Amino acid sequence: GLFVTDYFTRTPRKLSPFRSFASIELFHFHIPEDTVIAVWNLITFKEQGGTFGDQCPDRSITVYFRSGAPSVINPLHTHFPRDTAVPGSFALTLTWTLPNRTTGVFNVTSPLPGDWFLAAHLPKDEGKISVKVKGLDGGIGLYEECQYLFQPQLIVQRLVNIAVLYPGHVTEQSMAPHNRSCLYKVFVPSYTSRVLVEVLRCRGAEGCPLWLRVRAKAPPLHNSTALDCREHTPCQLAQDLPFWQHWYYVLVEKHPGVPGTISFQVTVQLTDCSRPSLARPPFLPSSASMNMPHSFGSAGGLALGDSPPPTSPNDTKHPLPIPVTLHTEERCWPVRPTLRNELDTFSVHFYIFFGPNVSVPPDRPAVFVINLLPVLDSGGVLNLELRLNVSSLCGENVTVFGCLNHGVPLTSGDNTSVTCETESLAGFLLSVNATASLSRLRIPYPQTGSWYLSLRSLCATEHGFEPCTNVTAEVYLRAYLSPCINDCGIYGQCKLLRTNNYLYAACECKAGWNGWGCTDNAEAFSYGFQLLSTLLLCLSNVMFVPPVAIAVRSHYLLEAAVYIFTMFFSTFYHACDQPGIVVFCIMEYDVLQFCDFLGSLMSVWVTVIAMARLQPIIYPHGCPTAPQVLYLLGAMLLSMALQMDRHGLWNLLGPSLFALGIMAVAWTARTIRRRHCYPPTWKRWAFYLCPGALIAAAAVLLYAFVETEENYFYIHSIWHLLIAGSVGFLLPPRAKPSRRLGPLPRRKGCGYQLCVNEQEELGLVDPAVASINSICTS
Repeated sequence: GLFVTDYFTRTPRKLSPFRSFASIELFHFHIPEDTVIAVWNLITFKEQGGTFGDQCPDRSITVYFRSGAPSVINPLHTHFPRDTAVPGSFALTLTWTLPNRTTGVFNVTSPLPGDWFLAAHLPKDEGKISVKVKGLDGGIGLYEECQYLFQPQLIVQRLVNIAVLYPGHVTEQSMAPHNRSCLYKVFVPSYTSRVLVEVLRCRGAEGCPLWLRVRAKAPPLHNSTALDCREHTPCQLAQDLPFWQHWYYVLVEKHPGVPGTISFQVTVQLTDCSRPSLARPPFLPSSASMNMPHSFGSAGGLALGDSPPPTSPNDTKHPLPIPVTLHTEERCWPVRPTLRNELDTFSVHFYIFFGPNVSVPPDRPAVFVINLLPVLDSGGVLNLELRLNVSSLCGENVTVFGCLNHGVPLTSGDNTSVTCETESLAGFLLSVNATASLSRLRIPYPQTGSWYLSLRSLCATEHGFEPCTNVTAEVYLRAYLSPCINDCGIYGQCKLLRTNNYLYAACECKAGWNGWGCTDNAEAFSYGFQLLSTLLLCLSNVMFVPPVAIAVRSHYLLEAAVYIFTMFFSTFYHACDQPGIVVFCIMEYDVLQFCDFLGSLMSVWVTVIAMARLQPIIYPHGCPTAPQVLYLLGAMLLSMALQMDRHGLWNLLGPSLFALGIMAVAWTARTIRRRHCYPPTWKRWAFYLCPGALIAAAAVLLYAFVETEENYFYIHSIWHLLIAGSVGFLLPPRAKPSRRLGPLPRRKGCGYQLCVNEQEELGLVDPAVASINSICTS
């Protein structure tokens, strides 16, 4: 046949260590119909500071593949919530083989058409809190974080002009010696209970050396349903309960080593279960074929209501009488639709007409259909709830079984069967009775399309289940879509995520809880631990009371106001930031966080500016406005920096280094002017400056390199204590004027005069100094 190759790619994305599904990177692809092979080119590379990360350590990357919906992954082996069905998927682990870039190739033969999803993540880290470090100019900072990027590319090869088989018609085919197989497809509409494929009049070889393979939705594989025509006469392959509204592919394959040309005929018969006395006619009128697509996908396809195409010498088609061999188990019942009511994103309710109470008669099942829209509904959770009205059983031991299947309803005629699976069909089983009158089922990330729920009532006896007599059970049925399971509970947050144009929801757990619905408490924090951590983080801010008292006593009122601001908002921010249930918020979380970060940075800024003592340096005989300008300028710049990036380490180091630079310049100017080291007393260095600097440096080192998720409550509380303690040591003493100096002459343009204190200039701050004698006149 003729092949067409298509190429798809996605932009590289940075991978994160796995903590929950919210930390994975999701990639969405679409595989067209008639694809015979899909090749994923998985590219992984490392970066550090915008360049190749050759010095970064090698790490493994886990990639999950799933068709129809995102993979429900559980790499940490946590417990899923009750009544949760976990869809299957397959995974691939990539390891680094090259210093920088590694490429892996993953092939899928005859993939299912439609949406495919790839999920990738790094292994779980050791819990280190990563601090973003950027340079002041956006370049290199203290260190550059290693980034691991992943980029998937997809190459598909699909067949065009696949021959279409029409039900009830014979297609003649000649297979040349150099050909190995012939591929066909047939569309199966709704209310079809059986697909029968038959190979007739095999000529050109002895014993008909052909294999007959059939598969739904995609071309057959080596392990698909197959039949050896040498051993079966006639060569018929049947598929019971086929998927509705899908293509079925038929592959006729020649045995290896068979010479010559083989000619044969292929025919397909579809059994219509909605009309037990009739088989599906060869040609469907327009009104009966509304489920057929407008185009079969090949040249000369049969459109709705058209006549069969003209015959040709190599492909003759004529009606074939269809034997009516419909068994009881092939009978299907009317399917009741549901009304879709969209409330919000992934918040959809499916209402039943004349419901929600459903009557289940004893002689036949009640079948309902739930239609999930493509792509739009696969990122949530499909919830199903059955509640039995015990009063409707009339004292009988009745059990109502529900089978939820995708693509086709399971309507078996065997009334004693309690399974929802066949050889080619898998489903989910629910049951309610007088003892357990409530049953729930949750399916995370369900496949889109039609889901069918079949309800039937059976009575329990000594020999198993038997059909009931004259008992109509009443069941309350509820079906809906939700973003997360139980909204992630009280220890989780349901997050709405997006990858390109695809939306999906996932839980992000807290307080040590894990799992898909934050219900796994294997590592959960106890209530006592949550209370202790909250008290540690909040009460450690009381350490700011001594610096406030020192600032007020030394007449540093502006600095004292900043310390009070910091103490207040840090206390209530940490009370609101707790991961558990011990939480208290006086205002919005974002406001508390901004004020806490701003107060912390301003405390460092005003303390270092106060240590510089800029008034006598810049304006020895004028107005002391320099500190006020710097205070205001620092507040505005820090507000801007926090709005851009609140968690950057340079938000703390940048203002600190800049203020320290100003202080160093001021101290150097005094030292040069006096020709003596400033501050001049060794006691000031030994008992105040050096201890304060060491305490502040220890606090920064703990914050940047020691703090982890496990020790956050302790280390961050110590950070509060150290920062507040360092402020008490570093804050300069009160400036005391000298009695030897009189008032200075008034300068033009200033509303007051500055009294220069010679004792303060010399660094002599002994309280025994004489009282103030100079008077400043305005």
